[in-house]
Amino acid sequence: MTRSRVIISEHARWQASRRGMDEAIILRIARAPEQVIPVRPGREIRQSKAIVPPGGSEYLVRVVVDVALNTAEIVTAYRTSKIKKYWREK
Repeated sequence: MTRSRVIISEHARWQASRRGMDEAIILRIARAPEQVIPVRPGREIRQSKAIVPPGGSEYLVRVVVDVALNTAEIVTAYRTSKIKKYWREK
């Protein structure tokens, strides 16, 4: 993973709040995901398994990121309990 600056769009901030997710977990996953799935040139999904909220259930947190030369902008983020559907086995 390159050392680019990670920023959160206002839309992503609003969606995370609406979905009960803390910005810290979204930033952590955007910076150091367990998996990166290319969507198209310049956009990828960075995902990790996480307990959300702390002390809660395990979810797959998916962070949609637009990647530029020195900046990664978080477009939106969500969690899903359908881990097997999205998790890529190596």
